[in-house]
Amino acid sequence: MADTRAPIALWRSVRALPEFWRLLELRTVSQFGDGLFQAGLAGAILFNPERAATPWAIAGAFAVLFLPYSLLGPFAGALLDRWDRRLVLIGANLGRLVLVLAVAALLVAGTGDMPILCGALIVNGFTRFVSSGLSAALPDVVPAEKVVTMNAVAVATGAAAAFVGANFMLLPRWLFGSDDTGAAAIIFIVALPVALALLLSVRFHPDVLGPHESRRAIHGSVAYAVATGWVHGARTVLAEPTVAATLAGLSAHRMVLGINTLLVLVTVRHTDTQAVAGLGSAVLFVAATGLGSFLSTALTPTLVRRFGRYAAPNGALAFAAVVQLCGSGLQLPVMVLCGFLLGAAGQVVKLCADTAMQIDVDDALRGHVFTVQDALFWMSFIIATTGAAAVIPPDGHEPGLALAGVGVYLAGLAVHASVGRRASAQG
Repeated sequence: MADTRAPIALWRSVRALPEFWRLLELRTVSQFGDGLFQAGLAGAILFNPERAATPWAIAGAFAVLFLPYSLLGPFAGALLDRWDRRLVLIGANLGRLVLVLAVAALLVAGTGDMPILCGALIVNGFTRFVSSGLSAALPDVVPAEKVVTMNAVAVATGAAAAFVGANFMLLPRWLFGSDDTGAAAIIFIVALPVALALLLSVRFHPDVLGPHESRRAIHGSVAYAVATGWVHGARTVLAEPTVAATLAGLSAHRMVLGINTLLVLVTVRHTDTQAVAGLGSAVLFVAATGLGSFLSTALTPTLVRRFGRYAAPNGALAFAAVVQLCGSGLQLPVMVLCGFLLGAAGQVVKLCADTAMQIDVDDALRGHVFTVQDALFWMSFIIATTGAAAVIPPDGHEPGLALAGVGVYLAGLAVHASVGRRASAQG
């Protein structure tokens, strides 16, 4: 009976926090649009019969889309700790809306890959501002004792919305086709949830989402805060063992995800027909990974309460290494199952990292640290994807890459266990 009442009690807890509920609505709409945009862009660039995609082209597309912002994000992320985060969300969503329409127009015109990717790069930059701002603002609208639970609710809701958005893409693709015109129609549709996210951003009152003044606030001009964003963010990460440890584990997980993603994309493009272009198999792999993450989000608060914020990521990384080893044969059905399990394990580490940043980092520096996490999140993925592209054969069958992923997980476990032990001993 207690288990039956638990979801109802959680629902009432969420509804009892009106500002968090508004934040949740904004996250849901925003990540639905992001999932739809990313899937639509993948269809337009990687699974478009009018465009070719070699392993290097796939890695290059990821690099162009995510690496520039990952390097610059911590500088610009300082603005999250200087400006009213409500205004940042409004400005970022407005920028997303304009650029989404521009990317759609480029597809209609049949422009080459690079201008489209550059436009998408800026869209992703604004999206990262929104996601980092939402995460940094959560502790300002939730009591400290509920941060872990409500963070899990927010992440689960956002992940589900992104998953639904990505899979919703298949409907307009079926209706409008897989060529440039069909891809443009999908991107035009993305403008609808982005416009709604902009309207939802306006509803917050000024200063509700922080940042709030504290003795650790970075003073001086905005230019100084932006220029030193990496320094303050990295210094704060290194000063907090819980944050440094979980970010090391998260980076390892993202590197393995990059390797596995390239293996799957190259394999399905080699084995599937040109008409299908591997999209169905790729969507299945991504869906399995997303489903694992979603289910894990619901279980992580229980795991953390049972084992603690130190032991839970250790166990998740060790489990992930075993799963990666089992998938090293590179049979696609097994890789899909492994994607599900790795998504679950990685989400445990991700949620523990988010919780560490929300609880152990001062509000005046939280934006800096979340953008450092965002940078590591994508830099790890891109570095691994690029490295894998250098050695992967045309058919994608390279078990050594999967085995390298096992080593990456074990290295991440070693760093997390050694660095996190300091915080565990102090706690």
